[in-house]
Amino acid sequence: MKTDTDIGDTRPAEGVERGPRHVAIIMDGNGRWAQARGRPRLFGHHAGARRVREVVECCPSLGIRYLTIFAFSTENWKRTQVEVAGLMSLFRRYISKEMKALAAQNVRVRFIGDRVRLDKKLIALMDALERETEGNEGTQLTIALNYGGRDEVARATKRLARDVADGKLDPADVDEETLPKYLDTCVLPDPDLVVRTSGEARISNFLLWQSAYSEYEFIDTLWPDFTAEELAALCRSFGARDRRFGAVKT
Repeated sequence: MKTDTDIGDTRPAEGVERGPRHVAIIMDGNGRWAQARGRPRLFGHHAGARRVREVVECCPSLGIRYLTIFAFSTENWKRTQVEVAGLMSLFRRYISKEMKALAAQNVRVRFIGDRVRLDKKLIALMDALERETEGNEGTQLTIALNYGGRDEVARATKRLARDVADGKLDPADVDEETLPKYLDTCVLPDPDLVVRTSGEARISNFLLWQSAYSEYEFIDTLWPDFTAEELAALCRSFGARDRRFGAVKT
């Protein structure tokens, strides 16, 4: 639906030519991975953060132009204060540590979600990472942080309503092509493939509008064990699917 027309396509590796251009991942299972090893949940979150780097690095060879990862949901604030504080510290550390590497790898980073509840130091780092990578034309990495699909739609609707109230938008012109222009993902194409790790089979309030016609893969692998090889296999499986978008082939 929406594309960055100023960004050229990457060339996929052999065998994934029909693979997904935009992959979104619900990175689940960090806590269980750690607990299975007798370690605290935050140990698993740190292992999961390291896994992100491998997945980002393999995207060009798989023809994945856009990668969107679900880092922290609007519902995750319900976790213990210790875990939430540890996650916020991890996000700050990850951004500080990976900023130069992401820029050097030609990765462009965007954040989606409501930043209001995040601490000022984290917001400043997010802004800095976006500025540092805004000119990059390689993998387009979007990190959903304090993000919820329902919250996103509610915020978008408020912005749309303000434009109607200010006379910038005629209510008669509002259709299904209008709202996406107000979403956090307005400059991104909708995801072709949504992957959830850890064996759970739910979408957890992630990209509700954007994934209306996405293909889904629910896999048993816990996120810290997820590999580039497994992502490649999912891309090949995607390429074999018959995507009709509601139509019937004759």
